[in-house]
Amino acid sequence: MEKKVAIFRKEHFNAAHRLFVPEWSDEKNREVFGKCSNPHYHGHNYELIVKVTGVPDPTTGYVVNLSVLSDLIGKEVLAKFDHKNLNLDTKEFAHLNPTAENIVVVIYEMLRSKIDPKLDLSVRLYETERNFVEYPVSLTVDG
Repeated sequence: MEKKVAIFRKEHFNAAHRLFVPEWSDEKNREVFGKCSNPHYHGHNYELIVKVTGVPDPTTGYVVNLSVLSDLIGKEVLAKFDHKNLNLDTKEFAHLNPTAENIVVVIYEMLRSKIDPKLDLSVRLYETERNFVEYPVSLTVDG
């Protein structure tokens, strides 16, 4: 069996959002989402960690070139989300509540089709230093 190696690329972006369900009253949205339902929005300094796992290429020694991965994240994610209002400025969240859970799945889907299918991909998104999500779900939590 060939040995798999995981590589990681860490990026960050800043974005505003509001969590709310349009069909609900402001009161119900505040009850469910608290301060995250502020009608004037609020922002986060998101930390994004993209993990790619696979067998290193026998010629280059790379699972994937980290420079290429960085450029991909920049084009597919940062250019679309950095310094944006996710609710108002992005097509991805025009009709999808921009919770951390939804954001991480959207980012995964943006990247998955651009990365060799023989490689495993996972995405971890820190909304705050203490609150983070990961997709797809792994069995371990490490910092």
